[in-house]
Amino acid sequence: MEDPNATLVHGPWEGLTVKAGLLGCLEGLESLGLLPADHLAVMCVGSVARGWANDSSDYDFNVVTAGPWHGPAVRTIPVALRPGTVPAAVEYVDGRRWEIKYWLDAQVDQMLAKVSWERFGEHTAAADVLTGTEELFLERLATCLTLSGTSWVRVRRLGLDATAFRAFVTTRSLAEADASIEDALGQLAADDTDSAVLSARKAFGHVVDALLESHGAFGSRIPKWRARRFHEVRPAALSYEDYWAVETMRDLPQERPGDWVTRVVQLCRDLSIDVEIH
Repeated sequence: MEDPNATLVHGPWEGLTVKAGLLGCLEGLESLGLLPADHLAVMCVGSVARGWANDSSDYDFNVVTAGPWHGPAVRTIPVALRPGTVPAAVEYVDGRRWEIKYWLDAQVDQMLAKVSWERFGEHTAAADVLTGTEELFLERLATCLTLSGTSWVRVRRLGLDATAFRAFVTTRSLAEADASIEDALGQLAADDTDSAVLSARKAFGHVVDALLESHGAFGSRIPKWRARRFHEVRPAALSYEDYWAVETMRDLPQERPGDWVTRVVQLCRDLSIDVEIH
């Protein structure tokens, strides 16, 4: 039977060589007194887990426990769960910032229940059911590097796949795109062209997020990684070159910006048709 606390690295880099420093993080957490004895899983999450980190990137960890964490914490993060907070500790190791969040297994149960297909029939936006912190946990569950508790992570990923989480976040992004399209068209009609340009640009970001989320590439709450996510998915509906031209507003004509707004709005509508909710 597999040891649920086996110290292994599993994730997007599984089978590859990961940074040597990451392999010692579990022992590092233990030596700092930041590893609960009843931990069920320890996950490295964020840019490091996805292979997007640089030399100054933080190490972010989610630790899941059976009981409450009573160790040191520099802050508590509010969540709409029972209990209503997640403790977080911060340490600096060899000049690198480590942030560790301590989640209860029961809180994970509650988050998965929030995004059931039954709940999706009642609400169609993740913002209605999940806080930003909760959404971030679930999306990172899908992409984490597992340092301990491979069985726990495997079971929870299967549970996440069976929920409507993807449908929730995709629908939310589409709704935000529609709202920004309405803003852009209204501002354009009122000759507020500069505002219309910004609203069209915002709408495009939301619809691209929806397209990527429909393929399981979550992360719309951290838009700085949108280009990275696009590279991972390479959606057939939009080339990277065309995406990047609008993302950077490279082809915005200074003499007729309203034409750009109209074109981007139509592109957003066309892309929305290609987004599947599933």
